[in-house]
Amino acid sequence: MWPLMSRARTRHGSPAPVFAALGDATRLQLVSRLSDGRQRSITALTEGLELSRQAVTKHLRVLEDAGIVRCERIGRESRFAIESGAVLQARAYLARISEQWDEAIERLVAAVEE
Repeated sequence: MWPLMSRARTRHGSPAPVFAALGDATRLQLVSRLSDGRQRSITALTEGLELSRQAVTKHLRVLEDAGIVRCERIGRESRFAIESGAVLQARAYLARISEQWDEAIERLVAAVEE
């Protein structure tokens, strides 16, 4: 079973909240901007997007609830950074599913060749 690292996974016990959170183009773009490991403010993350700060904040909260980003308050500013644990767990889940499909295909090929 998956280690429970975020409130979302605590409720669901699976990486599904991570996949749901990453199923939005804006959130994927925000994760991409944070993927270098540096913390960024909402102002920095909003630059170049045709979204308000409030809209970006809502997207960041979805990512935070899924355990993909973390928020740190520095004075009056909120800074966001990537939290790799949830993404790594989702990646491991996909690797397991891929292995299962590979095994199923090998069994099918063996059955057809018999």
